[in-house]
Amino acid sequence: MKGGKRFNISATVVVGDGNSMVGIGHAKAQEVVQAVRKATERAKKNMVKISVKGRTIAFPVQAKFGASKVLLKPASPGTGIIACQQVRAPIEAIGIQDILTKSFGSRNPYNLAIATIKALQKLRTLEEIARMRNKPIPQIIGKDEETKDNT
Repeated sequence: MKGGKRFNISATVVVGDGNSMVGIGHAKAQEVVQAVRKATERAKKNMVKISVKGRTIAFPVQAKFGASKVLLKPASPGTGIIACQQVRAPIEAIGIQDILTKSFGSRNPYNLAIATIKALQKLRTLEEIARMRNKPIPQIIGKDEETKDNT
């Protein structure tokens, strides 16, 4: 190239099925189309399952990646997605419709997206928690039949 400058384009892509699956990919190439294609392929290979039930998340979660930290909180119906673009992309790809978010530390787009996915991976449904603890759901939420008879 004239002047010795060769430009590389980097692309970060988030893919999801709108129903609890999301992946993120990052790639570099000399042309935009190639970078996006490579990043999309990597994102499809890196897809993970997120435990989501309904329009929002069940409880607040936070995660850190690099110097970026993300806090995700459940929101009432009709709130929408309150998030920056880097945090919004993985959340929309999963299919969550109501959520509140806050990002701390570095605003690096790739780190924020990865931190968001890490936070979402910490979510568990009530059925998964019951299965992990080998207990019935009523005992986990504190509505045990034996305790009701004694009080």
